[in-house]
Amino acid sequence: MELNFNKILKEGCKISSSGTTGDPKQIFRTPDNLKACNEVAIDCQKITKNSSIYTCTRMTHAGGLLLQSLPAYTLGCDITIEKFNAFSFLKRFKGHTHTFLSPAMCEAVMNTKGFIQADFTGKIIAMGSDPIPWNHIYEFVSKGATVIANWGMSEIGPCTINTTFTNKDQIDRYFEYAPKDTTILGDTFYCDAKVENNKLFVKGPTCIYEDWFETGDLVEQKFMRPQLRWNPLLYYQGRKTS
Repeated sequence: MELNFNKILKEGCKISSSGTTGDPKQIFRTPDNLKACNEVAIDCQKITKNSSIYTCTRMTHAGGLLLQSLPAYTLGCDITIEKFNAFSFLKRFKGHTHTFLSPAMCEAVMNTKGFIQADFTGKIIAMGSDPIPWNHIYEFVSKGATVIANWGMSEIGPCTINTTFTNKDQIDRYFEYAPKDTTILGDTFYCDAKVENNKLFVKGPTCIYEDWFETGDLVEQKFMRPQLRWNPLLYYQGRKTS
């Protein structure tokens, strides 16, 4: 797939919203906004000029273009962009360092015969776009991957609040700490965030709005050091209904 990355960086681009905050729409991102998103994505995922990106999500959405592909381009990384195929994924990803998978993609890969013997040692796999099941994190980390359980939106960027998992003990700790019927949202913030009546509000340079943006996501805020209210940790409860 051929994309004019230089033109996108110079002129900005439109990203297709999935419709979680209303009807699906096109969201314009300015060059300054893209620059901010690129800097966050590079820092969060430890992308370097030696990284090799495997993009198999739609480039019309933030997860495909902004999470790894565009920031990697600014560093001169090797980038492969192709349509997702669960049966060829393990072979195709073998020569790369980074990729992004939605829960549906993770499930499809996990159901292939080759997943039993899969080795993701040294690889970084970002997950997101929908609530991330705990077993997906566990299964990929068990295969050696560094998993970034990531939260973002078309309005603020695909890489905004997340947690990086590197071992099974860490997963167990965060799972045991989780309120019932929640999934991880994150404890590392690349934006300003506040929680009011369990509603998540965000703002920052990667957001298309200047003021606080109500995401529509319901979260439960926990603290790893409750007595100090230090190190906030957000768990995802669902979407507000009205």
